[in-house]
Amino acid sequence: MKKLMILLCVASIGFTACNNQPKEEVAVNPFFEEYDTPFGIPPFEDIKAEHYMPAFVKGMEESKKEIEAILTNPEPATFENTIVALDNAGELLNKVSIVFFNVTGMATNEEIQKIQMEVTPLLAAHGDEIQLDPRLFARIKEVYDNRAQFNLNKEQSFILENQYLGLVRNGANLDDEKKEQLKAINQKMSTLRVQFNSNLLAETNGFFITIEDEADLAGLPESVIAAGAAEAKAKGLEGKWVYTVQRPSMYPFITYSDKRELREKLYKGYIYRGNNGNENDNNAIVGEMVTLRVERAKLLGYPTHAHLTLEPRMAGTPDKALELLDQLWEAALPIAKDEARQMQEMIDAEGGNFKLESWDWWYYAEKIRVAKYALDENEIRPYFELKNVQEGAFWVATKLWGITFTKLDNVPLPHPDSEAFEVKEADGSHLGVLFTDWHPRASKRGGAWCSSYRGHQVLNGKEITPLVPIVGNFTKPTENTPSLLSIDEASTLFHEFGHALDGLFSETSYNSSFIAWDFVELPSQIMEHWVLEPEVLNFYAKHYETGEVIPDELVAKIKAAGNFNQGFATTEYLAACLLDLAYHTLEEPQKIDVQKFEKDFLDSKGLIPEIVARYRSTYFAHIIGGYDAGYYSYIWAGVLDNDAFEAFKEKGIFDQELAASFRDNILAKNGIENAMKMYVDFRGREPEIDPLLKNRGLK
Repeated sequence: MKKLMILLCVASIGFTACNNQPKEEVAVNPFFEEYDTPFGIPPFEDIKAEHYMPAFVKGMEESKKEIEAILTNPEPATFENTIVALDNAGELLNKVSIVFFNVTGMATNEEIQKIQMEVTPLLAAHGDEIQLDPRLFARIKEVYDNRAQFNLNKEQSFILENQYLGLVRNGANLDDEKKEQLKAINQKMSTLRVQFNSNLLAETNGFFITIEDEADLAGLPESVIAAGAAEAKAKGLEGKWVYTVQRPSMYPFITYSDKRELREKLYKGYIYRGNNGNENDNNAIVGEMVTLRVERAKLLGYPTHAHLTLEPRMAGTPDKALELLDQLWEAALPIAKDEARQMQEMIDAEGGNFKLESWDWWYYAEKIRVAKYALDENEIRPYFELKNVQEGAFWVATKLWGITFTKLDNVPLPHPDSEAFEVKEADGSHLGVLFTDWHPRASKRGGAWCSSYRGHQVLNGKEITPLVPIVGNFTKPTENTPSLLSIDEASTLFHEFGHALDGLFSETSYNSSFIAWDFVELPSQIMEHWVLEPEVLNFYAKHYETGEVIPDELVAKIKAAGNFNQGFATTEYLAACLLDLAYHTLEEPQKIDVQKFEKDFLDSKGLIPEIVARYRSTYFAHIIGGYDAGYYSYIWAGVLDNDAFEAFKEKGIFDQELAASFRDNILAKNGIENAMKMYVDFRGREPEIDPLLKNRGLK
């Protein structure tokens, strides 16, 4: 989280309803005190919901005064008195924002949601007031125009250029009337985001299936049955079995359940989230959000929203992103069709007498995998116990960079489910703190992510070290079984750990940084390549009961099946990418029937009915919350990470010289240097697509 971005995006003009807070309550507000905690960790246990708004209000007031002082400074604008001053402004606002917006994702409740709904449009409004203030643009432009005289280093030059161009892209050159129009659009969009996510969380928590007859558990492994019983017990339904639309619950069920009607019921509960015509319906929100983005892009002088958002990214234009997506689509779709054909043949051979549907895919994919490769997911999971996988990720980082991870006790934790680890350099010096939080709960949004409680900074000559949380929704342990991961879940853990390393290794001097959104997944996705390397498996993949290292023959089966179902995996992902860009390349505002738009577009691309896009519009949280016109970024970064890992395969997967180069050129400089330059400095050339095609079995 970067402070200047927070000031521009979430500062506010104030909140009068909070002016009556008792003085004694304000006096003990943890945000108003310096954190007297190990490593300056926020005192999470002391922070209550009632502390947020007073801290927001005071933080907004302080930041507004600080920025006003910068804008009214009679001295000529310089990098120090303008750019650095802005970077250092709003400390309290930054302090409360970082904690609050992490809480909204991992430990929300009705009170937090109410605060979020109330404060978000106010934050957006004042963010616009700052960002669209002509005095701010004038001072930054003055620094930008005279940059040659300030003897700036590379980082300073990069920050200045991106701040200047970012203000232009966000309306600094608009006239007053258009600025007011832009403010209204931004405030409305901020409210829609909160409502969309609130609706999605309610839909996700609100749907589950309850099984009462033991016969309906047919086909389910004991671990999945135990997880269903534990979920039922947690819901006060002891003696029954409950399966939810949280992925760790749903995917095992639809993979193994012999009860086709139950697979259908659970899967439809998942894909119809936000599309049920109830108070949590997201269709109108998506349609309005897309229309507002079209209006905003036109107001700012861009053909489409995608042109606006992609301009500072590696792709540069939607055409460039679509060129990659279409190339992969043409390679993946025929493979997906052939996979569907094989499944239909199996259904027919079994006398199924029905047509393959989307809720059948995981079930028959698993049956074909067992038949073709003698590889059963249940045979694999016992070797991927969560704690062991985590230790495997730590071990890889130690082998590559010498860093160590020591569990911390008696430090504040973001949630009782969290753990904290001190990360040290090879010489024992402190690098940062890593927090983990791995299991689903009703207060946590779905998926997995990495964020920040504090980024790297050098302030008045003193190094400020990072506090980095990584969050997941992995299978919960039961009374008799620890959390056992699938290979995909193990890859997700390594993925988020890669993001954490990016934050921990950052050498940014300022709060402000500008990361190309389609480059941001390189540090995370490259870490996935180590998951199934034999040397790594020998370290962490041990049977949770016997301690036996995963047998070579099982590893060979996993490798042999490595590209199995890749047609499906690539196609369902690309369908979501293409849908995202279809919405955001609309050139004129229009009333959108979201369901019709989605169906017509995906039909036009030839998506087969047996595959549903990974994210349908009404639960496509990525494009509501930051990946708009950018969901392609994962596959764009896929070109980078596959090409980059080829270098490790060539020199050795634990080659420390190469690892040091990756750290120095990619992780340390991410956000403070041009993305392509960083990559070329590491690889010695621009990325090539062939390793991606080969590793996905598309060539």
